[in-house]
Order: sequence, then C-alpha cells, then structure tokens
Amino acid sequence: MMSILSSKDLTDFHDACHAQANWAKRGAVRHDAGVWQVIELNHRFNCLLWDQEDLARRKQVPDAEIAGNKRAIDGFNQKRNDAIERIDETLLGLLTVAVVKPGAQLNSETAGSMVDRLSILSLKIHHMRLQTVRTDVDQAHLESCSTRLTRFLEQQRDLAGCLDRLLAESLRGDAFFRVYRQFKMYNDPKLNPAVYGEKA
Repeated sequence: MMSILSSKDLTDFHDACHAQANWAKRGAVRHDAGVWQVIELNHRFNCLLWDQEDLARRKQVPDAEIAGNKRAIDGFNQKRNDAIERIDETLLGLLTVAVVKPGAQLNSETAGSMVDRLSILSLKIHHMRLQTVRTDVDQAHLESCSTRLTRFLEQQRDLAGCLDRLLAESLRGDAFFRVYRQFKMYNDPKLNPAVYGEKA
C-alpha cells in the first residue's frame, strides 16, 4: 500500500535541520512544493518561535526588547498554525484516492497537528541533548536532563507510531480527519476587542 508520509522520514528531516547551525534563520529552502514544503515551513516557524521564547525570558534587557520578542512570538505562532492547516489540506488532497468506509472513525487530532507536535518534540530532544553534554553543570543536572531526554524520545516514538497509523488507516478508509480552522481571534484586529476598542 502506498504511503503519503512516513514518520521516519519526518523525524529524520527534523534531525537533519537541527544538525545545521542556525538552519531556521538562514532561510535555506529544501522543498519548494507539496506537503514537504509546508512541513518545512512549520518546522522553521517552530524553531524561530523557540528562539524567541528563550529570548523573552531574559531579565537584564530593556522591556522594549522583550516586547519585540513577544510580538515576534505572536507572529511566528500564527504562521505555525497556518502551516498546520496547510499540512492538513495537502494531506487530505493526497487522501482523495481513499474511499471512506461506513463506520470509519473520525480522529479528533489531525495529521497536521501530529506533524507539528513531532516538530516541537524534535526541538525538545535537540535542546535537552545539548544539556546532557554541558561541562559547566553538576552531575545531578546531567542525570536529570538524560532522564528527560529518554522520556522525550519515548514520546517521539509513540507519536510517530500514531501518525503512521492514522495515515495508514485513512488510506484504507478506516479513519479520517478534517482541517480544523484555528481562527485566532486575538490576531484579528476586527475580532479582538482590546485592539478595535483602541480606535473607539
């Protein structure tokens, strides 16, 4: 049976990105079309979002810098969510070959949201692994981070298996998912009362 996306290919792609210093900031594009293009966009925005979240926790910089970080977080998060929806749209387009069987199960979590969660898990794994090789911390820190890394890797394996199963069942017509629109109201000046209230 054909496969439209393999979790191994996905996690290998995430790892390859992390192996390149400043991959997300350099803007190098590996995929220019199809589902891999939006997977790459999703991962890029998650990486940029992670960096801004780190910067926003600083204590010894002017408040204006933190405000800039928070605005960047807001923007990258919106783009990340847009990419999740586009992943689902693209995968569902590839799944039109499947005939949904009577009694097929609706999956409440979409394939796109699983791809996004695997992207975030890859970031946690990458950064926790870096913690396990630090030379400026005590042994307790290293052991604690090693334990957390093991848990993250287990979560990655579990979620990867769930994604593969959902896509395989969807191809067989035994399961299906839908695109769930986020409609982030706080990012829409017409829907956020704190923003449109300023004009009043």
